[in-house]
Amino acid sequence: MTASEFSTIAPTIPAHPGVYKYFNAANELIYVGKAKHLRKRVSSYFSKTLTNYKTAELVRRIHRIEFTIVNSEQDAFFLENSLIKEYQPLFNINLKDDKSYPFIVIKKEPFPRVFFTRKRVNDGSVYFGPYTSLHKVRDLLDFIRQSVPLRNCKLNLSASNIEKKKFKVCLEYHLGNCKGPCEGLQSATEYQQGLDRLRDLLKGNLSPVLQELKREQKACIEHMEFEKAGLFQRKIDYLFEYQARSTVVNTKTGTIDVFSILEEPDIAYVNYLAVSNGSVIQTKTTVLRKKLEETKEEMLVFAIGQLRQTFNSDAKEIIVPFAIEYPEEDITVTVPKLGDKKKLLELSEKNVNYFKTELKARQALNLQEKDQLSKLEVLKELQQELHLPELPVHIECFDNSNLHGTNAVAAMVCFKNGEPSKKDYRHFNIKTVEGINDFASMKEVVYRRCKRLIAENSPLPQLIIIDGGKGQLGAALESMRELGLIGKTTLVGLAKNQEELFFAGDSMSTQLNWNSDSLNLIRRIRDEVHRFGITFHRNKRSKAAIENELEKIPGIGKQTAELLLKTFRSVKKVREASFDQLKELVGSSKADIVINALKK
Repeated sequence: MTASEFSTIAPTIPAHPGVYKYFNAANELIYVGKAKHLRKRVSSYFSKTLTNYKTAELVRRIHRIEFTIVNSEQDAFFLENSLIKEYQPLFNINLKDDKSYPFIVIKKEPFPRVFFTRKRVNDGSVYFGPYTSLHKVRDLLDFIRQSVPLRNCKLNLSASNIEKKKFKVCLEYHLGNCKGPCEGLQSATEYQQGLDRLRDLLKGNLSPVLQELKREQKACIEHMEFEKAGLFQRKIDYLFEYQARSTVVNTKTGTIDVFSILEEPDIAYVNYLAVSNGSVIQTKTTVLRKKLEETKEEMLVFAIGQLRQTFNSDAKEIIVPFAIEYPEEDITVTVPKLGDKKKLLELSEKNVNYFKTELKARQALNLQEKDQLSKLEVLKELQQELHLPELPVHIECFDNSNLHGTNAVAAMVCFKNGEPSKKDYRHFNIKTVEGINDFASMKEVVYRRCKRLIAENSPLPQLIIIDGGKGQLGAALESMRELGLIGKTTLVGLAKNQEELFFAGDSMSTQLNWNSDSLNLIRRIRDEVHRFGITFHRNKRSKAAIENELEKIPGIGKQTAELLLKTFRSVKKVREASFDQLKELVGSSKADIVINALKK
């Protein structure tokens, strides 16, 4: 879009706070920005001389502009952050962070269990986190078990089951780690008090827990139960030890977020410390890739918004190294000069400097080779757990996708040496199956894929994963049998709702260790085939919806509809086209038909 072209639409741009989106000629979102005054901000891209190559390139690619008006600068800030996170436009700052963080969950069930998970389920359970370190989560869970007596069994402790005396206390009860709710020895009210203490622990508020443990210890001593009092003393000692490891400043500091930034020409490092009651309960250093002429202040504000959203922060005070304009309401921004808050900022700066130094050292030592070795160890672990005859350096995974029987498609992703091999990914339009028949669809796509590999004299994967139930695995096995490939590769099914694997003919599933790297690899492959298949399915549905609108016009066939879409890019632009434009492309008679059909 040129400056003269922009001048024709400039007066239509709203003079309100909001978010603007730039699209290129292929209708791809390439940049998202926020503004107090949309017209002034967007006009600045076209009215000033651009000295930065990346900004000039962005403006050159702008083909279409969209706006979203919001009520305040704060709303614009949040909307911009969510759009960048969802679409990751080419010219926006890239916050490099693709990890799946662990949470601690209080499960919604009678006498709730407490455990860690990487998957949030909207079932009413309460989640704490996410946490940046699995070791931190395990340390916290050990700490909880040492301090609060909660059950860790998987029994269904419904009131009726307890009343029928279906269960007996286990060793955890005799060790003092559980108070026996399974036999009705602990009421739901008393158990809830333990959960309340757990919430205090996770928030870094240790004083109420310490006071409660001391009261219980004193009661044991008064009743001459010295052995039991010794158990409480060990819990108290453990609590003090944990507090000594965690507390870095005055416990009266409160709940605050601390951020520091280290900037380089094309990259920036931002460290985040979440502090509660003087304890650092979260720490994270992330890398931001610059795309345009972002200032240090803009980079920091962007990172603060993303990190606070990721870690669900509700802190009302932010500690930063220099003054910034942070748009979130009711937030105090502090640049400390002295005292405990200055010490926290220095700690954050020490972390960000250490992160940069360590990263540079890893790059200098060329640790990518070690990464390859670690991937090899994961594949060896998977080979051992599934009893595979060969190391699975080549893995393929298949998944079906359809919506009420329409636009049935399938997807296959390929992993080689533990990493995605995207050039080998494949989409499949289902050709021989009508309606919803996942079994027949899976049989077709596996047959087509393997037959193609045979025809091209390409090696078969050592492991094929079928994302679905036993029926789909059986259908895939039929294809292998018809192609004479039984015994030449290994097929496994992956249950839809449970992360368990099963082989054809086996009545029992194979469950990998919940924390294992091999299961994390399986999860990654499953998530990738879902993403790849859903994207293809969505695009196909959208394309079909657009084409059907044109093809439904009497007298307009498929070829004419495709020609119109290829030229004008959308039905909207076909509708806006003049008679002469349409006549030049499809002739006067069809131009009349299109105009009469679309411009009614």
